[in-house]
Amino acid sequence: MRSEVLRFCFPMRLCLTLPFAAAPYRALSGWQAAGGQAARKITENARKSLASLKKEHPQLEPTLAIIQARNVPSVQGINKKFAEEVGLRVIHICLPEDSSKDEIVNEILRLNEDPNVQGLALDLPESLYSSKILNAVKPEKDVDGLSDVNLGRLVRGEGSGYLVSPTAGAVMELLEDMDGKTVLLVDISGTLGSSLQCLLQRRGAITASCHWKSPGLQSKLQLADVVVAGSPKPDSVPVSWLKPGTTIINCSPDSLSEKHNYGQKNSSTTETAVCSLAAAMRMQNMVKNTERWIQSQQLRKWDLRCLKLQPLSPVPSDIEISRAQSPKAVDVLAKEIGLLTDEIEIYGQTKAKVRLSLLERLKDQPDGKYVLVAGITPTPLGEGKSTVTIGLVQALTAHLKINSFACLRQPSQGPTFGVKGGAAGGGYAQVIPMEEFNLHLTGDIHAITAANNLLAAAIDARILHENTQSDKALYNRLVPVVKGVRGFSSIQLARLRRLGINKTDPETLTEEEISRFVRLDIDPSTITWQRVVDTNDRFLRKITVGQANTEKGFVRQAQFDIAVASEIMAILALTTSLEDMKERLGKIVVANDKKGEPVTADDLGVTGALAVLMKDAIKPTLMQTLENNCAGDVVDFLDPLCIAAEGTPVFVHAGPFANIAHGNSSILADKIALKLVGEKGFVVTEAGFGADIGMEKFFNIKCRASGLVPSVVVLVATVRALKMHGGGPSVSAGAPLKKEYTEENLQLVADGCCNLQKQIQITQLFGVPVVVALNVFKTDTPAEVDLVCKIAKQSGAFDAVPCSHWSDGGRGAVKLAQAVEKAANQKSSFKYLYSLELPIAEKIRVIAQKVYGAKDIELSAAAQSQIDRYTRQGFGKLPICMAKTHLSLSHQPERKGVPTGFILPISDVRASIGAGFIYPLVGTMSTMPGLPTRPCFYDIDLDPVTEEVKGLF
Repeated sequence: MRSEVLRFCFPMRLCLTLPFAAAPYRALSGWQAAGGQAARKITENARKSLASLKKEHPQLEPTLAIIQARNVPSVQGINKKFAEEVGLRVIHICLPEDSSKDEIVNEILRLNEDPNVQGLALDLPESLYSSKILNAVKPEKDVDGLSDVNLGRLVRGEGSGYLVSPTAGAVMELLEDMDGKTVLLVDISGTLGSSLQCLLQRRGAITASCHWKSPGLQSKLQLADVVVAGSPKPDSVPVSWLKPGTTIINCSPDSLSEKHNYGQKNSSTTETAVCSLAAAMRMQNMVKNTERWIQSQQLRKWDLRCLKLQPLSPVPSDIEISRAQSPKAVDVLAKEIGLLTDEIEIYGQTKAKVRLSLLERLKDQPDGKYVLVAGITPTPLGEGKSTVTIGLVQALTAHLKINSFACLRQPSQGPTFGVKGGAAGGGYAQVIPMEEFNLHLTGDIHAITAANNLLAAAIDARILHENTQSDKALYNRLVPVVKGVRGFSSIQLARLRRLGINKTDPETLTEEEISRFVRLDIDPSTITWQRVVDTNDRFLRKITVGQANTEKGFVRQAQFDIAVASEIMAILALTTSLEDMKERLGKIVVANDKKGEPVTADDLGVTGALAVLMKDAIKPTLMQTLENNCAGDVVDFLDPLCIAAEGTPVFVHAGPFANIAHGNSSILADKIALKLVGEKGFVVTEAGFGADIGMEKFFNIKCRASGLVPSVVVLVATVRALKMHGGGPSVSAGAPLKKEYTEENLQLVADGCCNLQKQIQITQLFGVPVVVALNVFKTDTPAEVDLVCKIAKQSGAFDAVPCSHWSDGGRGAVKLAQAVEKAANQKSSFKYLYSLELPIAEKIRVIAQKVYGAKDIELSAAAQSQIDRYTRQGFGKLPICMAKTHLSLSHQPERKGVPTGFILPISDVRASIGAGFIYPLVGTMSTMPGLPTRPCFYDIDLDPVTEEVKGLF
């Protein structure tokens, strides 16, 4: 048999030998030229494609990582050569040849999670190629098409959703006119064998496979036009078994270093051309991978899966409704709304943290519409703002087919086990699973508690140590000698710079500089930083610390606040990045020194530790509602008992109270959601309590920090609350409602609408359209509902809509969703209520007069002293966060409706410098709630068999 040998070097692990007869196939030089020409063409096309991508994305630097555990230097050279020609970056991870499979897998998993690597290839000894290793490579990074996912897509012919193995691709490139030809695959199995069979059959070839030792091998070889061998031909198989003109392709991984007896001469010149073809195809695959990676970074169309929900009447308890629906796995939800796998951190089956890297990926994506849900002055029972928020997004997504996201606060466990209960919404408009929503969630409040109390401990410890040690002893302990070397930490260097000491060598400080450095001289009477716990515990409102003998007589009065009142919670809600959060944490003012200057967390050296405790809490938590969009309209919307169910996305993040803090969920959750919904989508967030409390702070504090401007305000009202404001009997949690609230009383409703009108006017101060959502209860009559809507429209609301989402799910809020969509298209003339340049007292006065309706303010001596101090310290240009009762527009909870002519007493003024606001205390405000006579915990239990929570709500 006359032929020459054409050896094919594949840069990962395969070499191919192409022996050809002199006739009838073309001569060796023709194969060499064809292979070289094809390689050049592929390389040039890949280069142009990549150049075009880089032009559109100037920061793009696609990187191919190759894990190599074979000592074959030529592999690196080939890859580098072709990568340079195309414009790709290649990194080789060289591992020992005796590396175990687990070591290889660990390296693969590391590179899978590296966002700077877009492609991953393997160059390993044949013994290491296993399903475990091949499938450890993420399919989206598998440039060699070796994973089961890639192979499955190839076999199914899923368009361009797969990559062809460069080896198989090179073989197919060289073999022409395969229609009707017989191809025998000898000792070829796994991914390469399956790929080749699929590709050859698509070209019309007839394929068969066997081993060199298979019975009947001679007859099979004599029928074959092409033989593809996965191992060297044994000497026991004579060349005469091959019919003349047979093309033989040797895929043996060792053929680079070994010569095999096919009866032909070796040709090193042709080898180079064929090697080039395989290498070029790998780089081509890498460019395709880069294109897909870029596409994956863009906003994707949502594809939410739905289930059927059967609303029952009477409506079951919230927890029964929640358990009746099986939430989708959170990784499925994340994929449906366009999140990438490396952008989520899964907590169990139904919760996931979302990484902030998404904001960078979607930075050029226009924001969706921004909607704020606020309310009228509520009863102690609450008027359903969370329920309206969830019902609205369910209506937008499930019924109007508009991408929408709800952004809610995380509930405190204090009210959950106390009086109010949770904040997951209710009825058929709630976040599920509601037990997980209301209990612990992903531990953010616990992280805040730990960080807050670490800072509190640092304050008292520093005072103790300064009181009991000399300057020299303090310095030696604060800047110790470690392994013979003394050095400042980075946060200590920052303190030196703030003190004007520009030295970095601890040995060069003077005694005076050492004293200034080690002594914070905290005045204990000025400490404003309190310990916190997430439990309603009235007996912690005033405590004494330092009573043990070990504290050497340092005793002081202190207190506990509830955890969500911590400034760190406010910082979490207002931060815009990890860097911003760390900066805000460092600015926290905990006390004054004895000269009246502020002492900060940075001064105490604890900022970095606080940031470490908060590094996971800064990521919003993804959950879902009962109801979502139904792709393909598989749900029968004509069936009154059937609604598209389950899965509208929700971010739960941060949970500051609105009466003692700014009362809004996080800026980061809002920003991420606004990117994910797309330009035509909606993000609906909620402000705590009435519009005079949460909404005012949303506009004047949160919007200043975020730079975001809402499109619409939804103002939630209930007939029950309006009757209370119209002179109805008092409403108390746990007590039955009086008949005035369960029977029609149009006069009470009409009189109480004064509060609704006032809240509409407050909203109009900010220049944003307002839609009134009347949360309808079963005891409300049509006449009462019509009256409220009529008065709301007459008072300047863009629209007023009754809602029944609690009993009907999103279907009960469709009219509200339509009204919100129309209002969002109105021209907004948003403006802040006051200028930050105004003095602190004047900003307080503006809020008191324009929002609350007060005649004036009255500052106590302590409040005036604090204002003077904060102004002197440079904090006078911060916004104001009023700490005031939520049960009245005034400072007196019993005054309902619209009080006027009152003087607003400011008992004290404090500062949250890290969060970025001044907070005056109106009257007597407690930052630690207490438990009632019969707390909610009486009804809460756990089934030890099923582990189900009982009696939560």
